[in-house]
Amino acid sequence: MNAIKGGEFLIRKTNPEDIFIPEEWSEEERMIAQTCRDFLAQEVVPLIDKIDSMEDLDLMPSLLKKAGELGILAISIPEQYGGMGMDFRASMLAAEAVGGGHSFSVAISAHTGIGTLPILYYGTEEQKQEFIPKLATGEWLGCYCLTEPSAGSDANSGKTKAVLEGDQWNINGQKMWITNGGFADVFTVFAKIDDDETLSAFIVKKGTEGLTLNPEEKKMGIKGSSTRQVFFNDVKVPKNAQLSDRENGFKIALNILNVGRIKLAAATLGAAKDVVTTSVVYANERNQFGRPISKYGAIRYKLGEMSIRTFALESSVYRISQNIQDRIDSLAAEGMEKGKATLKGIEEYAAECAMMKVYGSEVLDYVTDEGVQIHGGMGYSAETRVEKAYRDSRINRIFEGTNEINRLLTVDMILKKAMKGELDLMGAAKSVQDELLGIPDFSDPSGELFEEEYKLIDGFKKSILMVAGSAAQKLLMELSKEQEILMNIADMAIDAYVAESLVLRVHKRINQMGEESNQVYKKMATIFVHDAADRLHRNGKEALMSFAEGDELRMMLMGVKRFTKTTPQNIKDMRRDVAQKLIDLNRYSF
Repeated sequence: MNAIKGGEFLIRKTNPEDIFIPEEWSEEERMIAQTCRDFLAQEVVPLIDKIDSMEDLDLMPSLLKKAGELGILAISIPEQYGGMGMDFRASMLAAEAVGGGHSFSVAISAHTGIGTLPILYYGTEEQKQEFIPKLATGEWLGCYCLTEPSAGSDANSGKTKAVLEGDQWNINGQKMWITNGGFADVFTVFAKIDDDETLSAFIVKKGTEGLTLNPEEKKMGIKGSSTRQVFFNDVKVPKNAQLSDRENGFKIALNILNVGRIKLAAATLGAAKDVVTTSVVYANERNQFGRPISKYGAIRYKLGEMSIRTFALESSVYRISQNIQDRIDSLAAEGMEKGKATLKGIEEYAAECAMMKVYGSEVLDYVTDEGVQIHGGMGYSAETRVEKAYRDSRINRIFEGTNEINRLLTVDMILKKAMKGELDLMGAAKSVQDELLGIPDFSDPSGELFEEEYKLIDGFKKSILMVAGSAAQKLLMELSKEQEILMNIADMAIDAYVAESLVLRVHKRINQMGEESNQVYKKMATIFVHDAADRLHRNGKEALMSFAEGDELRMMLMGVKRFTKTTPQNIKDMRRDVAQKLIDLNRYSF
């Protein structure tokens, strides 16, 4: 199979048989996920209030060490370093499975991701042998020191310095918002050597003289996760504590962020499923005016929409996970070392990783907000899980790069691929311009499955190509300064990708299981595509009116309207049917 490249979804058709769907998990993968869920249910959820109180600062590290004893920290660690050696796709399922653990989810994700992967992927063999086995078991816990008071989104502007003095590095500087900082044994620290313009990276051990911590930060949510400022005052580390080559730190940071973004999308998926279940259970139990509130249309709308968006997120996350896995396998088969192949595979789909980070964090925010609303006054009580979920969700739109930065990166990365000749976006955009001058297709429907949905998705992509192509042509280098337009285009791309992923998944389900058992899933796909059409039309129109004018503007506005035009459907009744399946089973059931 000729694998789809990163960003190529905009100009290439994907068939249902070409994607992975969660219905295809192996028994081993399901067992790993169940182990993670059981650990959360038995060890973490009963202690959530105690974790959030931060009265016992040893509680979180002790839970992480327990997870390590069960192998949960070692799922994606190669066997030669004491891990399970599972592939990238399985590690995504594990990230989802621990996603509903509130503050614990943040701590375990930070440890297994940014706390471990820089050394695993960039360390020397000696560094890997020293650190990875202990990080895999939880004997040592890790954190990642990148952000500084004056260096957030612009991470490379950090002021922390490293100077080589004989056979030791002397590190001076300040880091903030360091997750797991309060109990970490291993600190991956980013600093500039001498007067370098680009960061380098270093491994610093707990207890090193000159390494000090501020007290725990008081936060809106994820209160039980350790978040500290870390200070380096003449911190001396051996010369061999440098991680990778000089000035390679910024590349390490970017590549680890790519991993973090897609893993965050998986974690938000797990959290969203948990909130949907909590909300439908409450809606079925809570009686008002003599009947459960789940029987009322306003509540069914919420339950239905929460389920649709969560299912759409799941469809998209595992579609791109398989693309990444296929690329990793392909590179490894060509002889590339597994760690480098993993990073390269994820880097290929960096735009999609950014898109999923944005979509996942915003789906979870929507789901938790509606979850609180379904609970009514109880949802505002600190005694309910939805109140915690609401506060804990908010950080996801900020860390791993703010959603605004990720939207800008999405468009920037795809346009750069086009400029390098890796994607023929301009050729595709020219075809769309030619189509605008032609006669619309008025042929009768053929009756094929999802015919209208696929036609709309094709129209979504044409709208994006038209808007992005025209903006790039007209604004040239000034486009990078027009952030509002870029964000419009990014939102269009996200909607197109998610809509296509959802329809392809349901189509594949129907091919495998038959249409009769998938009626509700068909309705989910139709609802999402119709709603996405409205959003694409609005975003396309807003972007075009920002830079085009006259006849050109009128023609392109007509184009966006044509490409996003839907046939009338009773979306309300479809959404009610989705909600009914949820209500009947009393849990997230898709």
